[in-house]
Amino acid sequence: MDVTLAITWLRAVADSVAADADELTKLDSAIGDGDHGVNLRRGFTAVTALLDGTEFTGVGDVFVRTGGTLISKVGGASGPLYGSAFRALGKALPPGPVVTLPDLAGGLRAGLDAVSALGGAIPGDKTIVDAYRPALAAFEEAVIGGAALPEAAAGAARAAGDGARATISLTARKGRASYLGERSAGHQDPGATSTWLIFQALADVTAP
Repeated sequence: MDVTLAITWLRAVADSVAADADELTKLDSAIGDGDHGVNLRRGFTAVTALLDGTEFTGVGDVFVRTGGTLISKVGGASGPLYGSAFRALGKALPPGPVVTLPDLAGGLRAGLDAVSALGGAIPGDKTIVDAYRPALAAFEEAVIGGAALPEAAAGAARAAGDGARATISLTARKGRASYLGERSAGHQDPGATSTWLIFQALADVTAP
């Protein structure tokens, strides 16, 4: 992955979040504050402005600055969580304009670790982690198997989508949704859904 591809990925995320903001808000209205889509759209609009006006020193710099922007611009829980994930991803990457697939896999793992440390969530809690962890596992498995980025990204996106849909049957144990107890079951988690959008965007921009 080079700087141009990193920027292209984030622009695709911003476009996807904008297109699906109403659906994300609808999902969040059922079990949360109803602001997930609005907040993420605001944050990635700010990220787009960052991408338009910044000379980046390397791939890691793109993600670190993106994370900082999300932390400062996005309200609710999603800003700190996604911001921390992107910052950790960027900080884990070696300096320079190009990173390898194993580098990217390690960065994505650092991002998941940051989310887990900040929110305390584990698989099955009906959170971002339920989409992120299987996506990372699929990505790592593909990289270990010698796959190129398009194949690894496509596998990660499929796993994230499956993970997001699997949250429908779960009872939330973290976040505002956990206040609903058993009533949170039957609804897809908005954070897991937006995590799928992020991985799907990477698959889309790298597809042959």
